Amino acid sequence: MNQVKYTSIAIILHWVMALLIFATWSIAIAVDDMPLSPARITGLSWHKWLGVTVFFLVILRIMWRATHPAPPLKLAMPAWQERVMQLTHIALYLLMLLIPIAGWLMSSAKGYTVNYFGLFELPDLVDKDKALGHLLKEIHEAMANGLMILVGLHILAALKHQFIDKDGLLSRMTFWGSSNEK
Repeated sequence: MNQVKYTSIAIILHWVMALLIFATWSIAIAVDDMPLSPARITGLSWHKWLGVTVFFLVILRIMWRATHPAPPLKLAMPAWQERVMQLTHIALYLLMLLIPIAGWLMSSAKGYTVNYFGLFELPDLVDKDKALGHLLKEIHEAMANGLMILVGLHILAALKHQFIDKDGLLSRMTFWGSSNEK
């Protein structure tokens, strides 16, 4: 079945953000138990730089989506599946916004100013507060792990549509397959 594709910009943003989110999460997992060392500091710096990049890109993505709505879905889907899909997408967008904000708040509370590749510094959002920093770390990690669970479900749903339902849904967010975009 021919599916109407997302715009090229939306497709690029989707896949670049997917790679950045996975890299950012992977770096956090890798450095979490490291003792304080240059490798840990470098890893945390990259985690923050990529996290800020994700934050900027999700804002750009939301602005793009507001002016370029999702293409119509050309397939019959049970109402509950469509509702789960809609809620999952809302949750993904919320988490992509809230996780970097929580990380920024956490860094501020821990007394670490966030810089962006050494180009500029983000303002501290809260005063230094060790207890708040610890709480925000827990919230940041829980949301990040929740995001990865949703991403996993998102991938499984896409694979189900591609290989079980064979309805062409995955082609909407790729550059291969049928295209209705001019």
